[in-house]
Amino acid sequence: MPGMVTPTNDRHAELTRSGLNLIQQAISIFDADLRLAVCNRPYQAMFGLPDELTRTGATFQDTIRYLVHRGEYGPQDDPEAAIRERVDQARTFQPHYMERKRADGRWISVEGAPLSQGGWIAVYTDITHIKRQEALLRARSEELSELVLENAERLSAANRALAATNAALEEAKRILTESEARTRHVTAMVPAHIAHMDRDYRYTFSNNQISMVFPGANRSIIGCQCETVLGDETFARIRPHLDRAIAGQPQVFEITHPPSGRRIRIALTPDQNGRGVYILSTDVTAEVQAREALTHAAKRAVAAQMTSGLAHDFGNLLTIILGLQGRLARAGLPPEQAEDVQATLAAARRGVRLLDGISALTGRREHQPQPVGLRAMLDDLAAMTRPTLGAGVTLDTRIGDLPARVMLDPGVLQDVLLNLILNARDAMRGRGRIGVTVRPAGRWLEIAVADTGPGFSDEALARATEPFFTTKGSQGTGLGLSMVYDQIKLAGGTLRLGNAEGGGAQVTIRLPLRAARPQLVLLVEDDDAIRAHIREMLTAQGHSVIEAGSLAEARGLTDLAGLTMILSDLQLGDGSGADLRGRGLPLVLMTALPPGDPRRSGLDCPVLTKPFGDTELAVAMAETDD
Repeated sequence: MPGMVTPTNDRHAELTRSGLNLIQQAISIFDADLRLAVCNRPYQAMFGLPDELTRTGATFQDTIRYLVHRGEYGPQDDPEAAIRERVDQARTFQPHYMERKRADGRWISVEGAPLSQGGWIAVYTDITHIKRQEALLRARSEELSELVLENAERLSAANRALAATNAALEEAKRILTESEARTRHVTAMVPAHIAHMDRDYRYTFSNNQISMVFPGANRSIIGCQCETVLGDETFARIRPHLDRAIAGQPQVFEITHPPSGRRIRIALTPDQNGRGVYILSTDVTAEVQAREALTHAAKRAVAAQMTSGLAHDFGNLLTIILGLQGRLARAGLPPEQAEDVQATLAAARRGVRLLDGISALTGRREHQPQPVGLRAMLDDLAAMTRPTLGAGVTLDTRIGDLPARVMLDPGVLQDVLLNLILNARDAMRGRGRIGVTVRPAGRWLEIAVADTGPGFSDEALARATEPFFTTKGSQGTGLGLSMVYDQIKLAGGTLRLGNAEGGGAQVTIRLPLRAARPQLVLLVEDDDAIRAHIREMLTAQGHSVIEAGSLAEARGLTDLAGLTMILSDLQLGDGSGADLRGRGLPLVLMTALPPGDPRRSGLDCPVLTKPFGDTELAVAMAETDD
């Protein structure tokens, strides 16, 4: 149908066609490629266009050429130049309103506005009658001031232009609002903190994801100072980078967030308008850990290759040496020869420890947490290490306000602290002070080992946890800190090396802080001997116990005031201990059935396999306390 062409011929297109044709003004829409997308019948009628110029896809250039040659724009000295000029203007289309007199003497107003999808819409209105009324008013109103008439004419034209401008502004506002909403929606979905900060370190924009990257930070930060939001210590670390970025130098760097121990990568992009800096912060803790794990895995692979070929033969040789020297030690040798034998035995035992260290490095040790009294453990550690420190080294241990017992692997923690204390002793060369401080840090247990030695070198800070890296020359194996690192990571913690402000090295360890709280346990077991044994295990761990010898007896006790959990055998003489679920109390079951037995399947609570020890019991009870 000439006069209106649409991209499709479906029902909605027909409705649109009919609606546009009822509009008195001429309408045309050209796309970003300067091809006709939509027009109505008044558009064809107003300009006398042939049908081919009102069909979808007709070019703007052909339409202009037709109008120029018909004299729509008056006489042209160079018609092709006039065509090129209008096409060039269309390529850089700007919103506008204008009124012009056509070659046939009629007046039209032209209102154009760009579209967000590209291209533009133009609306043409015949205003001949308005112009004639203005002329008639001028001709018949000699009494009116010439100035008043001119002002009235200008005001009328200005009103029409203002209405067109307002329409363009409303469309621009709508487009801008939609674009801003989309931008905010997208940035809010990004698992990173995106922000803008002005030159005074004040946030002017945030996607409200800062707490995802910096735990504990307030989500509402717009208008707040960076130092207030992130804390003094974190701000001090990033301020030099902020200053360089504000000065125009892009920055990408990583920091460790002190409160949480997370590794954060921060990218700073200068604001081109000189108003501050754009910030992208992401949590790369998992990436860094994976990178370090790959590095360590490569070193472990080397160690595994070494030990796979040598460990067997080396172990046999050490066994022979220890056996022969042990026989000599029992042979009643003179003091001088006996001393040599003891020295040889000490060297052989040192070889065994080295072999064990390499094996531990290449293998994976199971983490076995259990309730630990930290004060008693630190006292035992001090008693064990002081004889090896020498008279010139003092050891000071301090403990903050912590639960009486926490869930830790005591063997791992003792090995770690012993390693760090002996490293500090070696660094101080027999004179100085070693401090071990244990304190709570939010959800973490923080343990810091500091000394008054020379501190870590830059190389040591970068490589100290690598297997086989040592600063002790031939006196060191390079396995100590690597093993410490692996053990801490296995326990779900973090390790940070640094130098204290007053000098000396400081190693800070953070482990998950889980209190081993005393419980009032309902123990359900129908075997008297087993019940007595488990009762002793529970009371040794600081728990109180109420006993039941059957399922029926247990059901009558589950509503006792103060009861905190139930520990029950799965197979009781009068039923299943699993029936005690749903009583509003945490439940731990125990059974002699093997783990693969179908009677153990589908149980949504910890299940202990008999026989079990103190550690297994403590871990199962801790799981119900999480």
